[in-house]
Amino acid sequence: MNILILNWRDPKNPKSGGAEIVTLEHAKAWVKAGNKVTWFTSEFKIKDERSKTNEKVDGINIVRKGTFITVFLHAFFYYLFSGEKFDLVIDEIHGLPFFTPLYARNVRKIAFIHEVADEIWDYMYPFPINLIGRKVEKILLLPYKNIKFITVSNSTKNDLIKNGIKETNISVILNGINNKVLSELPLKEKNPTFIFVSRVVKMKGIEEVIKAFFYILRDIDNSQLWIVGDGEPSYVEELKEKMKSYSISPRVKFWGRVPNDKKLELMSRAHILLHASVKEGWGLVVIEAASMATPSVVYNVSGLKDSVKNGKTGVVLAENSAKEMAKQAILLINDKKRYMEYQKNCLEWAKSLTWKKSNSQSLNLINI
Repeated sequence: MNILILNWRDPKNPKSGGAEIVTLEHAKAWVKAGNKVTWFTSEFKIKDERSKTNEKVDGINIVRKGTFITVFLHAFFYYLFSGEKFDLVIDEIHGLPFFTPLYARNVRKIAFIHEVADEIWDYMYPFPINLIGRKVEKILLLPYKNIKFITVSNSTKNDLIKNGIKETNISVILNGINNKVLSELPLKEKNPTFIFVSRVVKMKGIEEVIKAFFYILRDIDNSQLWIVGDGEPSYVEELKEKMKSYSISPRVKFWGRVPNDKKLELMSRAHILLHASVKEGWGLVVIEAASMATPSVVYNVSGLKDSVKNGKTGVVLAENSAKEMAKQAILLINDKKRYMEYQKNCLEWAKSLTWKKSNSQSLNLINI
């Protein structure tokens, strides 16, 4: 087959995230199975260097045109005038879809979505844009009523159903894990260490994690918090000022964006991952932490409640608050027997999530 993926980001885009990692893994498997795959996306700049218009990544043809806004129009013209005859179009939805049901009439289409944005709009845009976005999102899904969907968690599946998509049209394919799962329990830091791994943006719940650590430090005064990930310099400085006001700065370390192997090393040394995101499609960092025998304490939100097995690989909070996060993290780290049991469960859970299994499911779906 000749497959076209439409996604406003690609794996080399500095704004790429878990969705692009997942898409890449499936696309590589489709290429390996003998399919031709083109990934149409937007251009970007890293410092003063512009992205290439065309390049090949892991056997996938990457084509870049336009910005993250105009790419939707460029995709329309590319589909109509590229001279390619596509057998399947993967329409990847990140808030805005590519509206392929309106113009890709005589070709199979699959919508690929990690999360229905909904409340994320409130954290990304000011009033009244946030309210308009939440209202419009359901309308934007109307052309996809009869389109097959791939998603990565039951939470997103339920959100899609609430937005009018038929349950029979939705396939849930859990994400695999790229890194090697530890075969034995690692040596942890001497002092109780909590870790946050994500983009440092408001919607990822970093402020809630910092508040939770403030409460943790009251009880465990030798504990430390590691923040792994980058964000806008102005926002990072704002967080640092907030930590000064909490008098916790000496116990917090900002690592910034680190290479993947360093990230995994830090996860293996930390005791507990804290995650308070507004919403996720699937908690990839939770699974990465589990693969390093590090349990998680997370807010009870879409994605995170799917990637943590509550009471087995971590804690999904009954009440989403910084105080409750701190309380449950303290209880877990002080209960050595339960903590070690969670560690062992983490490794088993991570081992069960393989790309071989996930790719097999996506290949079956695209070959129907």
